[in-house]
Amino acid sequence: MKQRLTTAALCLSLFALPAMLSLTPVRAAQDLVIQEKVVYHVNDSSVARVAMRNVENHINASPDARIVVVTHGKGIDFLLNDAKDDKGAYAPQVAGLKNRGVEFRVCRNTLKGRNLDDSAVIFEAQVVPSGVAEIGRLQAKEGYVYLKP
Repeated sequence: MKQRLTTAALCLSLFALPAMLSLTPVRAAQDLVIQEKVVYHVNDSSVARVAMRNVENHINASPDARIVVVTHGKGIDFLLNDAKDDKGAYAPQVAGLKNRGVEFRVCRNTLKGRNLDDSAVIFEAQVVPSGVAEIGRLQAKEGYVYLKP
């Protein structure tokens, strides 16, 4: 009789164990929330409108995505005070994206190279020491995906 109970318990364990193990990854996956993080690289302001339209589309499709726009070189131009093109000022569109959680970063090396200080940059943007270093840091240390409009 003891032998039968031990065998029955073993059989039950063999059937129950896979069922319990199969629930573990599902539960772990449900508990694990992976945030989408994307860095948009802009080094030419001629694509600024396209970049911002891409970011708007991205946020519309993935409202919880964390998006950072990093600029350097000629790409900083749309984030300077009073910047505009034939469609008007950039500031309202940048402000709208900022209100939706998008971050804008401007390269200080570029500013220095043009003899500009941080005050030349619109309020919605943050100045970082180096645009390319910021992109590298976001990718390597914070797991951001790189997009180039």
